[in-house]
Amino acid sequence: MTATLFTNARLIDPEAQTDAPGSLLVRDGVIQGIDIDAPEGATVIDCNGRALAPGIIDWGVKIGEPGERHKESFRSAGLAAAAGGVTTIVARPDTLPPIDTPESLEFVTRRAADAPVNIRHMAALTKAREGREMVEIGFLTDAGAVAFTDGVRQVTDTRLLSRCMTYARGLGALIVGHPQDAGLSRGAAATSGKFASIYGIPAVSPMAEVIGLDRDLALVAMTGCRWHADQITTARALPALRRARDAGLDVTAGISIHHLTLNEYDVGDYRTFFRFTPPLRSEDDRLAMVQAVADGLIDVIASFHTPQDEESKRLPFEAAAPGAVGLQTLLPAAMRLYHQGGLSLPQLWRAMSLNPAKRLGLPGGRLSVGAPADLVLFDPDAPFVLDRFTLLSKSKNTPFDGARMEGRVLGTWVAGRRVFGGKP
Repeated sequence: MTATLFTNARLIDPEAQTDAPGSLLVRDGVIQGIDIDAPEGATVIDCNGRALAPGIIDWGVKIGEPGERHKESFRSAGLAAAAGGVTTIVARPDTLPPIDTPESLEFVTRRAADAPVNIRHMAALTKAREGREMVEIGFLTDAGAVAFTDGVRQVTDTRLLSRCMTYARGLGALIVGHPQDAGLSRGAAATSGKFASIYGIPAVSPMAEVIGLDRDLALVAMTGCRWHADQITTARALPALRRARDAGLDVTAGISIHHLTLNEYDVGDYRTFFRFTPPLRSEDDRLAMVQAVADGLIDVIASFHTPQDEESKRLPFEAAAPGAVGLQTLLPAAMRLYHQGGLSLPQLWRAMSLNPAKRLGLPGGRLSVGAPADLVLFDPDAPFVLDRFTLLSKSKNTPFDGARMEGRVLGTWVAGRRVFGGKP
């Protein structure tokens, strides 16, 4: 048996919502206990007072296999994840072709097996993500799909979506929606307002998100399915989400780290690395979302890692491909929220690790006895200037290039095995 004792650590426990000094014993890949003596022969790692937390579970990562391996492979994504303290990737199905059959799911599962971190997969909700025909939800669940989504494509056929939800309810499957009204959002690259008008960028009102959310929540109420909104980004959507919770609907919601740390003015001089779907919102919306995470109304923070090549970004703003890489920048970006006083470390790890694990039925996200020893050791105060060319992702499209950041990952462990870093 192998044992490792992490001593002199600042333990971040998202279940107990505590941030306190202590030690952690790991044996044979699982957590054995907190503040207990190590067995003879155990490896001792002195954390020097740095923070030790459950590894991040990043829900909604785009990987380019199959079809776009030049943008991101399982290997490059795994290396970037390990360097960013992410121990589990929950991958999206918007590949070429999409993950919409048990065979395609089996293929990517085999391809992901050699990555240094855990990789789980969502499957498409409709065949080819075209919104015309439901996938075989039962067979895909048996093949290992943890959730079903068409990604940023909305299922506009309400009758089809209601059938998908009814079928998913019978199987206990989780559906992930992207609440936006497809007609209003088509072609939009910014949030409507004075800024978008001055810059001449095609824009959409945040009400498109409210309209999409209201429809989906009505269908959830009708069918009783388990449902998760991938991104809630405007304060106007929060009352509907709160009503759904109060009514007892099995509903959760997430947000990207970019919508929590950036706003519409960061677009600046048409900087396409700040082009997202949905677009960046106002500062008032950003602050409301931070408070919603603190209150627990928004459950999950994720990077929504979306690698794009240079050719798809070096275009006019409205024509550029949306999205940014985020596996390696999620943790330091989250430290902005910590240092600004908006969220504590336990609150951040509740949203980045514990809640994704609970919603998807994964074993990680905890420091409790018996949990897998998926861990990240980091210094939340370590300053650095981000150079995008040092990122381990194949694509380098990050909005944080050249930004002053704090929060450096010192070590990452998956099932007790170190996959990143040397001595802290």
